[in-house]
Amino acid sequence: MQDRTRSTIYFSTEIFKALRMKAAATHRSISEMVNEAVKDTLAEDAIDLDAIKLLGDEPATSFNSFVSGLRRRGTL
Repeated sequence: MQDRTRSTIYFSTEIFKALRMKAAATHRSISEMVNEAVKDTLAEDAIDLDAIKLLGDEPATSFNSFVSGLRRRGTL
């Protein structure tokens, strides 16, 4: 059996209604759906972090510098 921890999450009424309807339609619990959504989000974050590691030696550019460069090159 998996380790589980109980938590309280507050959803807006409309979101909770949609979750209940989807849970009924897919024969899954709201807990299963929320766990899957959180896992998917964390997996996306892990991919982003891996991409950042690959850019580790690339010089950082501030947003202001980037936009200024766009103006200089006539893009904006």
